[in-house]
Amino acid sequence: MSVHSVSPNDAVPAANADGLPHNKLSWWLDKTMITIGELSAWLWVLCLLVVLTNVFSRFVLARGSIALEELSWHLFGAAVLLALAYAVVRDDHVRVDVLSEKFTLRSRTIIELLGIVFLALPIVVLMVDALIPFAYHAFVYSERSQAPSGLPHRFIFKSVLPLGLMLLALALFSKATRCSTLLFNFPRAITAPTNNRDRGHSQP
Repeated sequence: MSVHSVSPNDAVPAANADGLPHNKLSWWLDKTMITIGELSAWLWVLCLLVVLTNVFSRFVLARGSIALEELSWHLFGAAVLLALAYAVVRDDHVRVDVLSEKFTLRSRTIIELLGIVFLALPIVVLMVDALIPFAYHAFVYSERSQAPSGLPHRFIFKSVLPLGLMLLALALFSKATRCSTLLFNFPRAITAPTNNRDRGHSQP
């Protein structure tokens, strides 16, 4: 799939007529976030299998498993965290649409850019900065579940916390560059082809 630059005087491509234009950086960042999000969706299947196995073990075999119960929690949390960036790229996160739908695209873009730069990104960066030592501490001290039959190696899930938020930061940064492209034509806009599975999204 190729992308082509457009001049500042060209109209926004039809696929992006109702949204933000792409630039080369945002195109590849968004494509990466979507790929990770789609792959992480398999965690929901795995989580369901673990839950069903635990239910069968508990109510049929009368052998409840704390390890399986904890694993289902961890898989659920990991699936949610790794989907945050995907939600931002696809613009599927919660918005106050009753207000934003009354604004022009340029007004919404200005609000979006200010919100990302001065609110969302700083908070996410601070959270990542706090969570990396949190995961490292669990690794150094070989932290495990407090339950005798619980899961070991808790650093694995704790590492997913900063990882998911770092992906979220990249998705927010990508969205900020797209806002900049619309408002200031920097970085330069490109035509971003879509396909049927995008269901009308202007993202990759």
